[in-house]
Amino acid sequence: MSIVVDSPAGLTGAVGSTATGDWFAIDQQRIHAFADATEDWQWIHLDAERAASGPFGATIAHGYLTLSLLPRLTAGLLSVDGTAMVVNYGLDKVRFLQPVVVDSRVRAVTEVVSAEPSPQGYRVGLRTTVELDGSERPALVAETVALFVPEG
Repeated sequence: MSIVVDSPAGLTGAVGSTATGDWFAIDQQRIHAFADATEDWQWIHLDAERAASGPFGATIAHGYLTLSLLPRLTAGLLSVDGTAMVVNYGLDKVRFLQPVVVDSRVRAVTEVVSAEPSPQGYRVGLRTTVELDGSERPALVAETVALFVPEG
């Protein structure tokens, strides 16, 4: 279920609200594409044979790949009417807690932790936990800040 707010000013009332996204699989093709985009071709991500005898038993997604999927994983979880645009404002803290083995499914649980007016709109702090299907421990936890710019 998503968090729906009637205006950017209403974001202050959404503090403490949470929403959970859908499961999303991270396959080897996506891992390869990310490796090519970032020129990070470490064997643990790309060499299935070598990774099979490595510490995780298979290739794993780059931590930054999982982090970069936050927009996809959180899409639609927070809807704010009267918003012209939402832009990334920054990251306060990111922790990679567990590797994401190829073909694992992940999903986001997002909590609105703060909402403060600013000259450009509202700066909203979000704590997003990327859950790993079948695991008690999450893949990552990120504290991000987004700027919600009102229409007009």
